[in-house]
Amino acid sequence: MRVGYLGPEGTFTEQAAALLDGELIGFATVHDVVAAVDNGTVDRGVVPIENSLEGGVNATLDALALDFPGVEIVGESVLAVHQALIAREPLELDAILAVESHPQGLAQCARFLREQLPLAELIPATSTAEAVRRAIAAPDPTVAAIAPARAASLHGGVVLRERVEDDPDNATRFVALARAGSAAPAGAGPFKTSVLFAGTGDDSPGWLVRCLSEFAFRGVNLTKIESRPQRRQLGHYLFLVDLEGAAQDGPGAEAIAGLRKHCEEVRVLGTYEAAPDRPLD
Repeated sequence: MRVGYLGPEGTFTEQAAALLDGELIGFATVHDVVAAVDNGTVDRGVVPIENSLEGGVNATLDALALDFPGVEIVGESVLAVHQALIAREPLELDAILAVESHPQGLAQCARFLREQLPLAELIPATSTAEAVRRAIAAPDPTVAAIAPARAASLHGGVVLRERVEDDPDNATRFVALARAGSAAPAGAGPFKTSVLFAGTGDDSPGWLVRCLSEFAFRGVNLTKIESRPQRRQLGHYLFLVDLEGAAQDGPGAEAIAGLRKHCEEVRVLGTYEAAPDRPLD
């Protein structure tokens, strides 16, 4: 089995992808990973979808909701995320003039950067490990990166500081993707289902309450809810929810059926075995 992930080697996404039994293939962006699943270049893709400090990963949500309706979620994992400050050679913090990382990595370490490196330029990269590669290859040795400590040994850098994330309980949820209909829900459960819904009535009073009541009245617990712009007109949104249970039967299936009375679009993004409550180190 070929498993695509947000590369290069040394990202947290690679760590999550390694939980699957397959040949790991790195891609430059989240969009590229989801596209590779959609076109059959890989059998599975693994991408980050939610962080405990920064919330939803918009690139993943938009790819699933807007760009690749033929791709679905077939699994999830939650990893503890510990960021490190990495450079080409040993440096004092006051010598660092720029710090590169994925935008999520920079955001997860915002307090450390603000307090310890207030004058450093913050430079976004496509992934944490790519930031390390760029920092090590840069002609200026005063460029550092925020990434997993493992990325330093993989790409020839040195760790200046470990665990620079703002919260020691920092964790990221990753999802495994496959072509829709290619894999039945596997595992012993409990199961979780991700659903997208939208409707032209989303700007009318009480519309969202009526949608959510389909879950509440049936005792279906929602573990996450968020919205993304529909990309057509201000004020209109797609809503994405995660619920406890499967989409195939039981109260969850009934709630999804009820949702269709209020919406022009209802799409199940996948039913899959829920990850354990405790993040993996």
